[in-house]
Amino acid sequence: MIKILVATRNLKKINELSEFLDKNLFSLSNLDELNIDFTVEETGNTFEENATLKAEQYGGQSSLLTIADDSGLEVALLNGAPGVFSARYGGEGKTDKDRNDFLIQNLQPFKDQEIFAKFVCVIAIWVPQLLMIKTFKGEIEGKIHFKPRGSNGFGYDPLFYIPSKNKTFAEMSLSEKQRISHRGQAMAKAVELLYKLSKSNYDEKNESGRPIQ
Repeated sequence: MIKILVATRNLKKINELSEFLDKNLFSLSNLDELNIDFTVEETGNTFEENATLKAEQYGGQSSLLTIADDSGLEVALLNGAPGVFSARYGGEGKTDKDRNDFLIQNLQPFKDQEIFAKFVCVIAIWVPQLLMIKTFKGEIEGKIHFKPRGSNGFGYDPLFYIPSKNKTFAEMSLSEKQRISHRGQAMAKAVELLYKLSKSNYDEKNESGRPIQ
């Protein structure tokens, strides 16, 4: 069995990941379970940079195969905001509802227009035995719905509306959301690497100096 650190304290993210993996092959732990109490500063300018920072630093602390992600919402009329600041939009210590309210407040000048947006996710996997990191990206376009709808999901899900489904992310079941979501797309790509690792002796790979492609 391969032990994996999922570098988050967000249990909903872990639940989404676990749906992709065979529980007989992979054992998932989060930061709290491993008593990792420091926080990696997300100083990157892109989702890829932040995901990489977290995977490398938490992976170095745990010495485990580590998965980290950075994701967020980009609103075209706000010049891509909140972007990499999605989790801190409006200030530190805010709730999901606070951030949603702040977004709607900032979009009031455009309330009579269609508000196009996209969700972006980058997943980074740190493989300590190979000193290797791989990144995988997913994104999905939609619109902002001014009135929150649905009670599933987290973050900006109640506001992110998919016209072809006539639903927000928060109105979708987990399986329905994962089939199309930014995180689901990125995770589907990342899982291919995880299963490749599960079938290989990557201590031998490390000795030969041949990284997994």
